[in-house]
Amino acid sequence: MAVRKFKPTTPGQRHKIIGAFETITASAPEKSLVIGKLKTGGRNNVGKMTMRYIGGGHKQKYRVIDFKRNKSGVPATVKTIEYDPNRSARIALLFYADGEKRYILAPNGLQVGQVVMSGKGVAPEVGNALPMSEIPLGTLIHNIEMKPGHGAQLVRSAGTFAQLSSREDKYAIIKLPSGELRKILAECMATVGVVGNSDHALEKSGKAGRSRWLGRRPHNRGVVMNPVDHPMGGGEGRQSGGHPRSRKGLLAKGYKTRHPKNASNQYIIERKKK
Repeated sequence: MAVRKFKPTTPGQRHKIIGAFETITASAPEKSLVIGKLKTGGRNNVGKMTMRYIGGGHKQKYRVIDFKRNKSGVPATVKTIEYDPNRSARIALLFYADGEKRYILAPNGLQVGQVVMSGKGVAPEVGNALPMSEIPLGTLIHNIEMKPGHGAQLVRSAGTFAQLSSREDKYAIIKLPSGELRKILAECMATVGVVGNSDHALEKSGKAGRSRWLGRRPHNRGVVMNPVDHPMGGGEGRQSGGHPRSRKGLLAKGYKTRHPKNASNQYIIERKKK
């Protein structure tokens, strides 16, 4: 992957850095895997704004992604690598041998024409999905399930990967991108490789208008509000004393908000690095 920089012909172009589209091989999505996507503008069913700073944005279509990879033992050929406006990663269109079509997240190194498979007994190669009980230790993986058959929930954004560190009894121990060491049932599926479009982290919008295209409205800081609007508001001049907190008074930036009796604590061996 690569990024594109622009000559400063306008103020918006001066700092603009966007991803290159040289790996993308199709401009239109597969119609059978596309559904309409409605925008809420941050409003609920009675029209009341319940989420601030949401609204507008370019019209988008949702691409149905196969996060379960449950089509076992059927080879699939990569037909195209495509852009997806709903996520930072690129997606790949698979044509299965039985005629079915599905989208998956495109890992680094996946090429058009390559054959991928999923299920038990599959070779641990890039793009293949198999249970973590069969993946060699030390392998870089992504698209990881937390419960068998529920579909992948972890490590799905551009450039991310986890590492299969070891196995204990019926659990696989993986190191997540945050640095957290966590136990997950070894029968859960994971895909071999690193999520593609790794240069996404280098992108810079260059101007405020690009945020509006993405449906993000201007965001107001708490310290510039009045006391009636935010716990951090008020004061003469640029006053921002006290500990940072949310609009509802919940402490932030350093204060631990995770519940100490959370049921999943037993599966976390080492917390993420600060």
